[in-house]
Amino acid sequence: MPWMVLMFGVLVVPLGITSIALVVMQPVLVGTWCTLCLLTALLMLVMIPLALDEIWAMVQFMMQARRDGKPMWRTFWVGGTLEGGSKDERSPQFDKPRPSMVPSMVWGVSIPWPLLISTLIGFWLMAAPPVLGASGAIANSDFLVGPVVAVTAVVAMAEVARSLRFLNIVLGLWLVAAPFLLGGDTTTSTVNDVAAGVALIALSLPRGSVRERYSSWQPYIV
Repeated sequence: MPWMVLMFGVLVVPLGITSIALVVMQPVLVGTWCTLCLLTALLMLVMIPLALDEIWAMVQFMMQARRDGKPMWRTFWVGGTLEGGSKDERSPQFDKPRPSMVPSMVWGVSIPWPLLISTLIGFWLMAAPPVLGASGAIANSDFLVGPVVAVTAVVAMAEVARSLRFLNIVLGLWLVAAPFLLGGDTTTSTVNDVAAGVALIALSLPRGSVRERYSSWQPYIV
């Protein structure tokens, strides 16, 4: 049922990104973080990489159905099968014990150590300005860039979105340049931003492990 997957994707991805964006703006517009809001955003963030492979599988299914000459809208609303398909022997059936279903929940997601460290750097940047005495524009830069770095790294843990990690190279370059372009920095915060930026650039280069196969999308997972 592609329409069900699409609705699921709309609930998780765009609404999740919106929730996270609202949280990101809090320290800049309100001047403080909301703990409950941060927790909510974290839960939304975790769901995004878990959902992306299913959404992309739906897109691939619809594209193949169209190539096979199947009616697009009927397939979208009613579903169907593809020529040359085989029985799914891997996915646990609903009559199996619940613990046996847990591993299948994280298929399509892996956590390479460079992405994990990038996530931690993003979280640190969110907390760094008051700790290191930064204020003004440079503090707002860290408040904004930190969550974007963390979100990018976590979403890139979805293997179909692994190439998204390259966005952190751009953010790393900004962190290196920002202390020399914006006001409100201290010596310690400047060193921190430059070190974080260089680390992000280096950490965003390796792809990390990809355990699943994604048919026509495989060449784009770089």
